[in-house]
Amino acid sequence: MPPSPTPSTLLAVLSDTHGHVPLTQAAVHLLRGFDVAAVLHCGDIGSPAIVRLLAEWPVHYVFGNVDDRPHELRAAITEAGQTCHERFGELTLVDQRIAFLHGDDAPRFQESVASQRYDLVCYGHTHRAEQHLEGRTRVLNPGAIYRANPHTLAIVELPTLAIHIIRV
Repeated sequence: MPPSPTPSTLLAVLSDTHGHVPLTQAAVHLLRGFDVAAVLHCGDIGSPAIVRLLAEWPVHYVFGNVDDRPHELRAAITEAGQTCHERFGELTLVDQRIAFLHGDDAPRFQESVASQRYDLVCYGHTHRAEQHLEGRTRVLNPGAIYRANPHTLAIVELPTLAIHIIRV
């Protein structure tokens, strides 16, 4: 009998909600259709209301360049039992080393990718979904929830790092 395939763990990656509640509600509704184990938010959160909308999952946040009230966001993240990584996050999920940041700090972003320390580097800021392989590192921008056409997020299958860009 052949071995059964290892089940995937799903990671949702989103960015640039900019405090837009209706579009974030649509993203939440979409995510409920997946068995998501965790969510990464790559910055430009915009308001504490976004944190409350995403509270049903373990969420890891970084701040972006428009997160001009970090004390309010940090308080909302703490109150929701989530994790605030300030401007740069790193974690290991299903043996995959993951870094995430907003992407507006170009030198830090480039160093994160060039270091080859991570299996996956996630970023936002450009409002355009894209993915590519640089050396051994998979680089992912999930696109944006707000100010994008189309509005997108990403689902990453771990440990394979298969990436699916999903329209919201």
